[in-house]
Amino acid sequence: MHYNRVMQHPLIGNLDDLTQDQLTERITDLNRKLGIAMQHGNGHLCNQLRMAIESYQTKYQEKLRDSYANSSSFTDKINIT
Repeated sequence: MHYNRVMQHPLIGNLDDLTQDQLTERITDLNRKLGIAMQHGNGHLCNQLRMAIESYQTKYQEKLRDSYANSSSFTDKINIT
């Protein structure tokens, strides 16, 4: 199931092969860089970083939804009823 696609940053390649952990690391790194760009008042760089962060976050959310959909079996869970 595909949701509304956001514009992907043109310099970011295919994110399909990245794990959720790798995506999280890149989002964290980009947020750190965004903070630095904001401190220096570089508005153009801030916009580019926000667009890159959005691309990574969108892919992370997509992978998260897929992992929940694929783990619909709860037979190994404790029944509390």
